[in-house]
Amino acid sequence: MTHEILTVAECYEADRYAAAHGVPTLTLMENAGRAVADEICKRWTPRTTAVLCGPGNNGGDGFVVARHLKERGWTVWVETLSPVNSLQGDAAEMAKRWSGDTLHAAAGNREPDLFVDALFGAGLSRSLEGEAKRLALASEKFAERVVAIDVPSGVHGDTGQALDGIAFHAALTITFFRKKPAHVLMPAREYCGEIVVADIGIPAAAAAGSKLFENAPALWLDRFPFPKARGHKYSRGHCLVVSGPADATGAARLAARGALRAGAGLVSVASPPDAVVVNAQHLTAIMVKPFSGAKGLSDLLKDERFNAVVVGPGNGVGRATQELAAAALASKASLVLDADGITSFKDDPASLLRLLREPCVLTPHEGEFERLFPGLLKRSASRIEATRAAAAAAKCTVLLKGPDTAIARSDGWATVCTNAPPTLATAGSGDVLAGIIAGLMAQHLDSFDAACAGAWLHAEAANCFGIGLIAEDLPAMLPRVLRGLQGRSRGTQ
Repeated sequence: MTHEILTVAECYEADRYAAAHGVPTLTLMENAGRAVADEICKRWTPRTTAVLCGPGNNGGDGFVVARHLKERGWTVWVETLSPVNSLQGDAAEMAKRWSGDTLHAAAGNREPDLFVDALFGAGLSRSLEGEAKRLALASEKFAERVVAIDVPSGVHGDTGQALDGIAFHAALTITFFRKKPAHVLMPAREYCGEIVVADIGIPAAAAAGSKLFENAPALWLDRFPFPKARGHKYSRGHCLVVSGPADATGAARLAARGALRAGAGLVSVASPPDAVVVNAQHLTAIMVKPFSGAKGLSDLLKDERFNAVVVGPGNGVGRATQELAAAALASKASLVLDADGITSFKDDPASLLRLLREPCVLTPHEGEFERLFPGLLKRSASRIEATRAAAAAAKCTVLLKGPDTAIARSDGWATVCTNAPPTLATAGSGDVLAGIIAGLMAQHLDSFDAACAGAWLHAEAANCFGIGLIAEDLPAMLPRVLRGLQGRSRGTQ
């Protein structure tokens, strides 16, 4: 399975690469249409099918689909938005090879059992109009009967947005060679339904320059810090989680449990004096280290055995938390900065950017991201590009949380997470994520790998638990996820 994500422009370049290496575009179109027909036949028995063909190559793919379905005994016809003689290039050639019925007004008088959306591909840059718009608006009611080629028409391939908010809804989307941003970003990912990536003969080398990937274990599994036979708790690092005051200690404990379950050899909660008893009453394997203010944290971190720190969860918003973050950044420890640790710099984000360095991971949700990088999300073409720009400005790894969590490091490498269930939208789940990432960094995983692996583990823990999840359940599910991950690792050796 491949994990590169290519922009629309990069996909066009991949087509050109294939043509230059002996795979002409006509062959690619034939292979694409056959692949779509194959996927349809895997899921549906023969039925009346309308293939909606647009004026470009997407429409050409559609004519191939119609031909292959007809050859397999399906009742199928083509509906077009414009006369067939307006088609050009390979699409015109594929239209000539089609010998069945063609209607020149989409959705004529026939009512099919299945629609194939071959109107517009990922390169569409204008909103749908006319008959295409009418069908797109109606498709939400019969999405289970829609198959989209490349992306549902109306979706922009790079931004993951529906142009003017209108696009087809599909049960199945078949794309080719590699996914595009629209296949991993919301809301387009929901418009797509099930997503299949078909091999149509483009050489793998055409994707060699990609710096964007769908987050998956294959990207970091060979570096994951599984326990070693001669290892011991000190070789697995010591993570320190900074607690808030007595009435706000829960977030730190959630992060600490995440770090311990992620494999850190030792985990301590740095506790203000008024919170020591509260934390001690709730912790057993996790130690409590009293401290007072930024000076106290600096003194703790002089012991370089504390090699990873979490600052932010439950710490409170204000100057005191700014100083805690500065103290952590002045140490040699890896840092995960989350929640209040980010929001505390909302009035002077530049002061934090001046302090940031590697190894460090920022883990904001969209609100916190806006406070640290005002207007960047709105100015950027997508969440991916916003996260990349933020990582470049911060000179460290940035993880932008959401149903399509984006992770970027400062040199532009980025991933998008697609395995997170909606049950993660619960109080405290982000604190656990911060702890998991810090626990991996304590074990000497670099910040980008730790963020990618941590986000994947966090999501899989939620998937394992299922409905009814609360944040406290996540650390308890990690052993099951880690066992499965270790099994994958052994399987690749």
